[in-house]
Amino acid sequence: MIRLFNVYYPTRTIVLLLCETLIVTGSFLLATVLLTGPDTYLVLNYEYGGLKILGLTVLTLLASYYFDLYEPQRISARWEIYFRLLLVLGFLSFLLSAITYFFPAMDIARYVLVLGLTFLTIALVAWRSAYQWIIGHKVFRERVYVLGSGERAQTVIETLRTRKDAGMEIVGSDEVTPDKDRRKEAFEAAMEKFLGPNPPVDRVIIALEERRGELPVRELIKLRFNGIVVEDSAALLERLTGKLHLNSISPSSFIFSEGFRIKPSQQISRRIVSTLTAAVGLLLVLPFLPLIVLLVRLSSPGPIFFHQVRVGMNGRTFKVHKFRTMRIDAEVSGAKWATKNDPRVTRVGMFMRKTRLDELPQLWNVLCGDMGFVGPRPERPEFVPMLVEKIPYFELRHMIRPGLTGWAQVRYGYGATLAEAREKLEFDLYYIKHMTLGLDLLIMFETVKTIIRRQGAQ
Repeated sequence: MIRLFNVYYPTRTIVLLLCETLIVTGSFLLATVLLTGPDTYLVLNYEYGGLKILGLTVLTLLASYYFDLYEPQRISARWEIYFRLLLVLGFLSFLLSAITYFFPAMDIARYVLVLGLTFLTIALVAWRSAYQWIIGHKVFRERVYVLGSGERAQTVIETLRTRKDAGMEIVGSDEVTPDKDRRKEAFEAAMEKFLGPNPPVDRVIIALEERRGELPVRELIKLRFNGIVVEDSAALLERLTGKLHLNSISPSSFIFSEGFRIKPSQQISRRIVSTLTAAVGLLLVLPFLPLIVLLVRLSSPGPIFFHQVRVGMNGRTFKVHKFRTMRIDAEVSGAKWATKNDPRVTRVGMFMRKTRLDELPQLWNVLCGDMGFVGPRPERPEFVPMLVEKIPYFELRHMIRPGLTGWAQVRYGYGATLAEAREKLEFDLYYIKHMTLGLDLLIMFETVKTIIRRQGAQ
């Protein structure tokens, strides 16, 4: 896997992205050469044809990204890949038609866009078919053995089976053996089978519930020197899922592992970026605020804004500001989490929650320093004591400023139960461990996709 902005991406996904970049660029470049002939150099250099093709490439890749074509784990069937691919090409065709109609100067040359889109459709469908064959062939997959027989091992197995883009194929795992001594003997015997000159595995994943007295250390050392990769299940799951699994975390994970270093210089740079982003955001949405205010006023009687106490950095409380999306009697019986299709939410409020318009006033919280633009979402003080008691390491969320958006928001969504709050914390801990300015910018970019797709809100 390749690490970019402290996020791990399968090598196959990066190769897919790079190859499609070449395909898109090559399709329009070929169309330009065929239709303009000897004038190709003039069209590309003096009529900005090269820049236009570059813009078309970026536009196509962005459309593919927003249709999840670079996240195969979210696509359940192969036909869905081609369906989404055709949606992207259809969207691109309509968009280019509109652009060239209103701005004729944006065209490269006569019929270049039409011919380029034709080449692109054929090339992308053929390339995706070839790519699906390549990643599905056993020759191109890494053989993996899962050493373990408990819940952790099952989590690894299920994750690898659903993440075909990881390029790993499970060739074996251990059966549950109740007796501890017999388990160690079984683990040692399993590892000894891989010590030959042509081992049937490329990687061994350690997924033992209890390592003391059970880990076949001598055999694993021999495997390591024989070129077989030996990896801890926690590290693998962290890379594949983008979260820290609480079941595999111990205090030593925070003490000895890389990450979890919150430097003053890093905090200052993040604060500057948050302030500038919030200021620009407020200026951009300012013309639309009167319309939002009117919609809230017409939706139901009550105040326009909703103020709620939240827990921020170092446990300090502050008031978060939002446009009101619920009826004024929503919490007469006490505080509770919002649920899916919550009856307390007004019709306008549901639209505002899906599009995140209700959270625009929180840009002021960012400017005031109560929040950052990126970070764990601030929790209500009514729930924090219960969450700290029920979920280990929950208080670590308060090490940094809460955020308007965050890693959990773009990768998971809203949590309305204790189990969901626990899983959200796993994403928040991953963010705190790998927190960098580059990761913040990536989250901001993915937030746009989340808003457009109207995902994650309740």
